[in-house]
Amino acid sequence: MFKVKASFTDSIEIGCGPNEAMTYFSNLRNFVELMPGIESIHTDLKGIVHWTIRAEIPVVGSLKERFSVVRESDTDDGIGWIPSQTESRNFLRFAARFERISDESTVVEFSQGVELRRDKARDLHPLAGMVGENLINREMNRRVAEMIRDFINSAKSRLEGPNK
Repeated sequence: MFKVKASFTDSIEIGCGPNEAMTYFSNLRNFVELMPGIESIHTDLKGIVHWTIRAEIPVVGSLKERFSVVRESDTDDGIGWIPSQTESRNFLRFAARFERISDESTVVEFSQGVELRRDKARDLHPLAGMVGENLINREMNRRVAEMIRDFINSAKSRLEGPNK
């Protein structure tokens, strides 16, 4: 089995209340607009949400994958997406937790995990076996971190901007 993984966690203080932050990060349109690499997000008739993501991996080139996820039960302080039960190859987990600091300040903790599973390396990409899991894992981790940081910074600017 050929597996590559990436994960990211970070937190940031945003100048808005927790309800406003939760509403913002619950809206999938914001992910498509602000997160580099997200090509589309759509919901099928069964309620499964499909995220199509493209990432550049050195030597391998561009990987475009589709992740089927469902919404976890929301809590008062968080939202999350987990792989659908039908998924067997592309796993995406995303969570955001919101901690109220004041009416105008919230700490948002983000975590994202991505895992791609294939029977053989060439099932992922013809060059994946030559490049190897370690390099692909390292580059996927770097790329996921860039994507989430860009998204967080853009979201922070929108949530704190003059046109709130």
